[in-house]
Amino acid sequence: MLLPKLRYSWSQLVGDVCGGFIASLIALPYGLAMAALMGLPPVLGVFTSLLTAPVTALLGRNPVLIGGTSSVTVPFIAEAVRQQGLGGAAKVSLVAAVIMMAFSLLKLGRWISRVPHSVVTGFSCGIGGLMVISQIGTILGIKGTNRSSMVETLMTVFSRLGEARLQPLLLGVLVIAACTVVARRWPKLPAPLLGVALALCAKQIFSLHQPEVGALSLDLPPFAGFAWSPQDVFTVLPTGFALAFVSSVNILLTSRVVEHFRGWRRSMKKADADGELGAYGISNVLAGMFGAPLNVGIPARSLASLRCGGNSRMSNLFHAAFLALVVGVGAGVLAHIPLAALAGVTAWMGFCLLDWSAWRRIPRMRKSDASAFLLTALLVLSVNAVIAVAAGCAVYGVEYLYRKSTSGAGQQPLSAQSSA
Repeated sequence: MLLPKLRYSWSQLVGDVCGGFIASLIALPYGLAMAALMGLPPVLGVFTSLLTAPVTALLGRNPVLIGGTSSVTVPFIAEAVRQQGLGGAAKVSLVAAVIMMAFSLLKLGRWISRVPHSVVTGFSCGIGGLMVISQIGTILGIKGTNRSSMVETLMTVFSRLGEARLQPLLLGVLVIAACTVVARRWPKLPAPLLGVALALCAKQIFSLHQPEVGALSLDLPPFAGFAWSPQDVFTVLPTGFALAFVSSVNILLTSRVVEHFRGWRRSMKKADADGELGAYGISNVLAGMFGAPLNVGIPARSLASLRCGGNSRMSNLFHAAFLALVVGVGAGVLAHIPLAALAGVTAWMGFCLLDWSAWRRIPRMRKSDASAFLLTALLVLSVNAVIAVAAGCAVYGVEYLYRKSTSGAGQQPLSAQSSA
């Protein structure tokens, strides 16, 4: 049997190069900001893309889906870092990666993608609120405000408003304003990168002395050291399972969105969903060994790459190559990025995730949808993401049992009808 000819034209190459380049410009500030938000060294947010892109490019079922550090993983990894440091992040990420591979082998991917949309939207809105609240202290220049609960964080910030400083506030607001304007008027441009660049220029021009990102290096970080304890069965395993579940939902939903914008005439096959989770699970083992955040599909990078001509698996590889080049060549400049600017990027992305249209639709939603949406969003902020997702899905379980009981009660047994 003759093998099909491999055709890769110059126009495809140009499109993949342009798409990969734009995706790398979006990935840089986003990765730095997300890793910093989790309490990790910012450069690890970049290493997530560098370590995982080759695996997902070769094994992933959606050829133009580009992954990286995602906001959906923030509450899980941030809590692990808060409790056990870098080793805790590595443990949770590795457990989640193994569970994702198990989802793939058990062919659960096709079912995970059916998680109710209201739970996914509520989780996204909750993460958006978390991102905004967690950065208020940094933007205001108030140190030590982050707490385990975002409600406690907000109360702490309000109680210490007298300590707020003008310089970080100006830098944070400048980034938020610049990102908003660029995203609305020139949606194809990397708004976060331009916002950070503007803040960096303002810092140099006006000689503002603010905490900075610090040295960035492309040297492969050492393996994250950690030790397992019996208590991890009750802490790390549940968190890892929830992280794997939420990440899997995000990957599969993002893949469907990318399919739609790519103009595919078919939907992903059931086996494609399982294969996608397997590819991301394998890639996340590589990231987790070094304590880097979990690799999840990123809509902004994938769609930006598509708009700029990315059309094959090569766009994912070019995205990682350009990202490495930017960090390698511009490490000296990137080290001077003020942390307030990254806080501004994080807060802006949080505002984008709040999905105001969903809040406006609440009066028109079914009671179960509205309840699941609100409960998931509020519990992400007030308790934790694991309980939030479980509670949101439980709403539909309760609704199902209620319908089952009421429908059963309406049907009397034949013997009861005869005696009547």
